Amino acid sequence: MNRRPQLEIVAPNASPEEAAAVVTALEQFMRDTAPTFVAAPEQVDRWTRTALLEGVRGLPGPGADAHPWGR
Repeated sequence: MNRRPQLEIVAPNASPEEAAAVVTALEQFMRDTAPTFVAAPEQVDRWTRTALLEGVRGLPGPGADAHPWGR
């Protein structure tokens, strides 16, 4: 879908060079002020998000103490 407006100059006294200059300036303005597209943030499933917010850790990694408080 093309969202760019169709530009048309209605100036009977403008020379072809003047009309081209106006169109070029408008196209440059549209490029300079166009919104930038940002990629959507990576989605985290709600269980992982809850665990991260609560500070819950998973299983201990290799070399880690399986029982940090001892037994």
